[in-house]
Amino acid sequence: MKIRNATIEDLSELIVIENLCFVKEEAATRAAFEKRLTIIPDSFFVAQEGGKIVGLVNGPVIPSAYITDELFRDIQANPVSGGHQSILGLAVDPRFQKLGIAATLLAHMEKAATLQRRETVTLTCKEKYIRFYESHGYSNRGISGSQLGGVVWFNMIKKLQ
Repeated sequence: MKIRNATIEDLSELIVIENLCFVKEEAATRAAFEKRLTIIPDSFFVAQEGGKIVGLVNGPVIPSAYITDELFRDIQANPVSGGHQSILGLAVDPRFQKLGIAATLLAHMEKAATLQRRETVTLTCKEKYIRFYESHGYSNRGISGSQLGGVVWFNMIKKLQ
């Protein structure tokens, strides 16, 4: 398996995976992915197996430790160093789940964030995924203020360095 930066040429495959993993109200749109691929290509990675994209992880660097819903609408270019690496999406094609791909993508994002001297990696997740993130060193900081998709999200943070 190869982990690499995503490119605009990957867009169609990324949309398919996103829509397989998230309901419509939670999934990133084509326009959102286009914006992320253009503005934050340095923190948008894909897992590729045999020439096929099987997973993705992405998110901008933000000044605060917690994700807000505004972030899903308006992202800025990543600073050279510092800040908090957010994860707006971690998704693996259901046919390739339970093979460690999500963990590999998460570790890759963490390594990239560490090299750029980010303070933390921060994300929100549904309750059913809390244990997964805790098993990878994230701490549950309680219910998020996010209203995305009308569901309850939890703040998960991992300190770096």
